[in-house]
Amino acid sequence: MTVFQIGEAAGLLGVSPDTVRRWVDAGRLAASRDEHGHRVIDGVELAGFVRAQAADPDDRSDSSSARNRLRGIVTAVVKDTVMAQVDIQAGPFRVVSLMSREAVDELDLQVGSVAVAVIKSTTVVVERATLGRTS
Repeated sequence: MTVFQIGEAAGLLGVSPDTVRRWVDAGRLAASRDEHGHRVIDGVELAGFVRAQAADPDDRSDSSSARNRLRGIVTAVVKDTVMAQVDIQAGPFRVVSLMSREAVDELDLQVGSVAVAVIKSTTVVVERATLGRTS
């Protein structure tokens, strides 16, 4: 069983450790104590909490087969005569999209705009991180 310390859980959720402590204190997220008396959160419990908190980033998500949708803010737009690069910060994730300049202009994407990065891929590489402890 994998367990996470408060700070590790906070890093995974993109919130402060104080926020995770408040969720635990309020009973929204279950935690136990490890052998040193530190609060830890079971990995399965944390995954369930994240799933329960997930919300559709926009109301059109049921009209697409793409399920990887990251809502964020546009942080950079670089355009030339044909192509454009759009950077979106979605929580702790930076997403970079290369698209036609025409598409950027039609969507009126500008720094500060809210956008949803929709990712559809035939290949997804999953790596195992070393965060958390197995007991």
